[in-house]
Amino acid sequence: MGETGNQRGKEAESADSSSGVRQEHAVSPLDLSLFAIWNQFRSFLAILTKKVKKKEISNMHFSSDAVLARVESEKRLALIRAWEESEKTKAENRAYKRHSAVVLWENSKKSSAEAHLKRIEEKLDRNKAECVEKMQNKVVEIHRTAEEKRAMIEAQKGEEFLEIEEKAAKFRTRGYSPRKFLPCFGS
Repeated sequence: MGETGNQRGKEAESADSSSGVRQEHAVSPLDLSLFAIWNQFRSFLAILTKKVKKKEISNMHFSSDAVLARVESEKRLALIRAWEESEKTKAENRAYKRHSAVVLWENSKKSSAEAHLKRIEEKLDRNKAECVEKMQNKVVEIHRTAEEKRAMIEAQKGEEFLEIEEKAAKFRTRGYSPRKFLPCFGS
């Protein structure tokens, strides 16, 4: 950061001539703005000294103290302007860094939240799969129980048919008909 643009340019030219390949240097916005301010300040001072010399030559009747005071005043104002520009550039760079930090913070928080959401979705998917499996097992158990009940009903029906057939066989062998359950309603 301590070297000027001319020094960097000379280094690039010497690297050009030695290897035949131009090397690029990363230049930050701070370097460019400070370099531009420095060049503006130098050109301003050059113009200022030329104007002062012309005024000294054309206005020799003014006292040298007044001219020196005026030069000092203009020099002080130029330094103040240069300082002001430098401070504004620094403030701008600080703001840029802070904005970058906010963007990084935002991105990290977003990615953290997205990862958390993904973990929750995976957990919900696992829970859903477990619940679906439990319900399927329950349906299978209900079906199995229903089959057992059907089988029991069929077995009871078979037993009842056997009993009825045995009673019918007794009635046939004895030769009388079955009694009615409620004799008062019989014929």
